[in-house]
Amino acid sequence: MSGTADIGVVGLGVMGANLALNLADKGFKVAVYNRTESVTDQFVAGEAGDLGIRAAHSIDELVDLLEPPRTVLVMVKAGAAVDQVIATLSDHLDGGDIIIDGGNSLFTDTERRQRLVEARGYLYLGIGVSGGEEGARHGPSIMPGGSHQAWRHVEPMLKGIAAVAPDGKPCCEWIGSGGAGHYVKMVHNGIEYGDMQVIAEAYDLMRRGMAMTPQELSGVFAEWNGGRLRSYLVEITSDILATEVQGQPIVDVILDAAGQKGTGKWTVISSMDLGQPTTLVAEAVYARIVSSDPDARKRAAGIYRSPVSPIQGAAANDVESALYASKIVSYAQGFRLMRAASNEFGWDLDLGTIASIWRAGCIIRADFLEDITAAYQRDPGLPDMIEDKFFATALVDAEPSWRRAVAGAVQAGIPVPAYSSALAYFDAMRSERLPANLIQAQRDFFGAHTFERVDKPRGEFFHQEW
Repeated sequence: MSGTADIGVVGLGVMGANLALNLADKGFKVAVYNRTESVTDQFVAGEAGDLGIRAAHSIDELVDLLEPPRTVLVMVKAGAAVDQVIATLSDHLDGGDIIIDGGNSLFTDTERRQRLVEARGYLYLGIGVSGGEEGARHGPSIMPGGSHQAWRHVEPMLKGIAAVAPDGKPCCEWIGSGGAGHYVKMVHNGIEYGDMQVIAEAYDLMRRGMAMTPQELSGVFAEWNGGRLRSYLVEITSDILATEVQGQPIVDVILDAAGQKGTGKWTVISSMDLGQPTTLVAEAVYARIVSSDPDARKRAAGIYRSPVSPIQGAAANDVESALYASKIVSYAQGFRLMRAASNEFGWDLDLGTIASIWRAGCIIRADFLEDITAAYQRDPGLPDMIEDKFFATALVDAEPSWRRAVAGAVQAGIPVPAYSSALAYFDAMRSERLPANLIQAQRDFFGAHTFERVDKPRGEFFHQEW
């Protein structure tokens, strides 16, 4: 029977397949299509068939299976593939039908696609989906943006499959118009880069600087996961460090060359465009880039003997404080960036709501996000998270340990770019005067770029005849 499915899913990779299963589990009628026909057939022959998911072997057939207004969730690789699917769908849809891009698309692409789709009479949503394979299957964090009319139609579906926070609220809420949903997902991923880097630096400091074994470190991270650092990433770090293959810790077998798919880089580029300092995410991206050429590092290691020595004056609890303080700075920078983007693009982002829908389902889910949600509930206009009393107190309390960890790392020859960058930002933000006055003088000296004066109103510019 045609015209009975609530939603069609295009693309049966890990995320698409698991979202389709999740939708069917929650009682929605699902039809699926994958460009490779055998993938569709194998999917429906398995668990999907038991859930009543129907197979389509062409876009035309998929559209015919959907009940108007038709809703199609596109789960293909970001970039040209999304445009190709949209072009094909456009030949088969009717006015008022809805296209949803659930991949990691660049927010400017989402805005371009929305204009194109809506010019043809369709509705468009760009949604960020976080949680990986497990989240897609059992409940992700979902960040929808684009057409509010389309959102109202699919809201029950998206909230129905989303993760549920500890207070019972679904981790899915309207983000804003245009590319707002994909922008917030991009920043989420940038923060994720930072979280992974600060955890990796803790591992490195304790492994190389304190001679702790992976098994010992697993216990440390398990202990931390019982406190203020309780989070999905800290939890899995403990599990990873406890895992062995053929009698060896698996971390000792894995090549130290980190990959990336671009969302961290996009976050840093956007922060530069908007004049916002996402320094920790930038260092996390560059740390992956440095790691990605182990041959170059091996050559340099042959020229410069490694200076690594035991860390003096710092202990594991100092590393925990450095990790926690750096994490605060990273999130503060990410939320500051989202506020700037909201002002620039007219999205009216609710930062407290964004923090609340990250509390479960997504990769960066953590108890810490309850504190951020509370901070923005206390002051929705909070310009910078580090100005909130809770986080200000936490940073002041962590500062001595944070400095010992960074100083110990420098003396031991262990790189901690994220901790160092976060500490520099903290020191810069609380400095009433920075050496930028000299930079402005230099700019005026060689280029007549002018400068402002401390004894004159802001906005008045002067030039010195050097």
